[in-house]
Amino acid sequence: MDKPNNQNHVVTRETLSVDATLARFVEETVLPGIEVSAQQFWAGLSSLVETFTPRNRALLQKREEIQTKIDSWHKAGRGKPHDPEAYKAFLEEIGYLVPEGGAFSIETANVDPEIASLPGPQLVVPSTNARFVLNAANARWGSLYDGLYGTDAMGSLPPSGGFDDGRGARVVARAAVFLDEVFPLLAKSHDTATAYRIVDGQLDVDGTALTDPAGFVGYTGAPDQPSSVLLRNNGLHVELVFDRSHAIGKNSPSGLADVRLESAISAIIDCEDSVACVDAEDKILAYGNWLGLMKGDLSETFTKGGKEMTRSLNRDRDFTAANGTPMTLKGRALLLVRNVGHLMTNPAIHDRDGNEIFEGLMDAMVTSAIAMHDLQKTDGARNSLEGSVYVVKPKMHGPEEVAFAEEVFSHVEQALGLPQYTVKLGIMDEERRTSANLKECIRAAKSRVCFINTGFLDRTGDEIHTSMEAGPFSRKDFIKRKSWITAYENQNVDIGLECGFSGKAQIGKGMWAVPDKMAGLLEEKIGHPRSGANCAWVPSPTAATLHATHYHKVDVMVLQAQMAKGERRAYVDALLDIPLAAYRKWTKAQIRREVENNAQGILGYVVRWIDQGVGCSKVLDINDVGLMEDRATCRISAQHIANWLHHEIVSKAEVLEIMQKMAQVVDRQNADDPSYRPMAPGFDGVAYQAACDLVFEGRVQPSGYTEPVLHRRRLELKAQG
Repeated sequence: MDKPNNQNHVVTRETLSVDATLARFVEETVLPGIEVSAQQFWAGLSSLVETFTPRNRALLQKREEIQTKIDSWHKAGRGKPHDPEAYKAFLEEIGYLVPEGGAFSIETANVDPEIASLPGPQLVVPSTNARFVLNAANARWGSLYDGLYGTDAMGSLPPSGGFDDGRGARVVARAAVFLDEVFPLLAKSHDTATAYRIVDGQLDVDGTALTDPAGFVGYTGAPDQPSSVLLRNNGLHVELVFDRSHAIGKNSPSGLADVRLESAISAIIDCEDSVACVDAEDKILAYGNWLGLMKGDLSETFTKGGKEMTRSLNRDRDFTAANGTPMTLKGRALLLVRNVGHLMTNPAIHDRDGNEIFEGLMDAMVTSAIAMHDLQKTDGARNSLEGSVYVVKPKMHGPEEVAFAEEVFSHVEQALGLPQYTVKLGIMDEERRTSANLKECIRAAKSRVCFINTGFLDRTGDEIHTSMEAGPFSRKDFIKRKSWITAYENQNVDIGLECGFSGKAQIGKGMWAVPDKMAGLLEEKIGHPRSGANCAWVPSPTAATLHATHYHKVDVMVLQAQMAKGERRAYVDALLDIPLAAYRKWTKAQIRREVENNAQGILGYVVRWIDQGVGCSKVLDINDVGLMEDRATCRISAQHIANWLHHEIVSKAEVLEIMQKMAQVVDRQNADDPSYRPMAPGFDGVAYQAACDLVFEGRVQPSGYTEPVLHRRRLELKAQG
């Protein structure tokens, strides 16, 4: 079977030419242990490629044709008042908007509670970083004490040096306030409690009880002196940990040493926006970490604080239930995997005509096969207890593309011998044609959909690119204040509820992008559960623990039931309100500041993507504030400058001068990174050129995506060795 076909370490598999290392990885690492032979796998992938490649190309061609028609419509209307009704009628005429059908409810079955009925935080983590992946999987449980002590959650950062007793006391008091709010006692405060005991299956705290006795669900240790007490509210668990020898516990009247919260209920292992995977080597790294998670044997050894440490997956957690019987809770987040979208190809595999195959088809086959290691477990820790695989599919444009993805996974299931609808589909509502047709997108995958999630940054990038010819857009901060964004976020929840998502699937919201600002997270991100969303993205395990407090204060399932009885809050007309600049009375300083902010963010992200292969990281902004950056943030910044260039708000010469100035700022910000390669003074490196490509070629990039430029330039750098 192993037949080399050229000098570049490529082997033939069915009708495919496959990188030899990838073929070996699949055959020697992925397939052993599941009931799929190498011949079956490659025949299935070959058939998938043969069947779906022409349709994939046709869908991408349709995107371009629609965009060309929209560009022409806006050009023809230059100088005339915008006519919303005529615009909507035009979009219907060209098939951008499709008729909305009648009422229906999704039919997705065998969905784990973390997706269907347990609201809570969701992490998104790059699949190529094993340490981050393990941190995310293990973030199911987190310390509230650590989250409060080690961040600015209480208004300030911890002092340098050793443990600060005063701050520790503030943490304990703050946690007690949380416990009193969520698990109130009849006659006293948790802060002054001296003894927690289990008496006749009930929690006794200094002779009093919980206001709601059902909040007590279990414990560890002896009933009269438990090591921990397990509480539950809105489906989420909180563990009170007692240890009088602990630095905190010894000063607590009850010996309470920590308050541990069930935190990251689910986590997305991302093979798309947060990674830099451009070839077989990169894909094997991403797939390998997903495989370790599905097998349960992933581990990573690293040095931290001068000490070598090894991290592996947490075990499930054992307790004694309130009635005295054994109970087990999951020790890890439920894991989803994000595949790439329909656009990109990858040189790891070529078809019979020598063309790179679409990466989305490769992801569908390989990640699903890998997940079979979890599906075929008969005991021990499992990811999905319901026997499902959860795949998030991004960057789809409209119902036709969702239907295409649905059929792809049906083909994959048949090829791998899986029951139909084993693979559940998460639909990222981040492209304008998808949010404008969301109900029909959901209908196209009604037996498979498990998730819809808004993505403001990609959605804004697509908004700018779609309406590039309509005129100059507002400054980015003002785009966020326009009416379309509120309509977008509201309609997503309303349609999800109309389609029967509550109790069956997730309705999600986007990322908190400032990982060092946890006080802001605690103040603002409660808005996501209050919106009716049963999950929202967070940038770290600590952020997950702090955000989990919001789901104790908001009963999302009750709220969804109430909202489902009301009227939809937004319709497509509001989504089509283009966020153009209303007056454009900007000063030169305001224009320059906006372009500098965009350019600095692009350069700070791209230099790591190209030079170091880092697809997501905390990047200092122009004010030296660390922000989470991925391709979505890069897309909106690049499209914004491209829009202003196109409408002559700023000149190419001015942008070039700003790019060079901001490259020097980014060089300064990264001066302490030994692996960083400065862009100045030559401004001739591949990374700098990639950033310029994103800006100056942004208007002609497909849908304004950054991937074609980034992949091309990263491969160029790799070829240089």
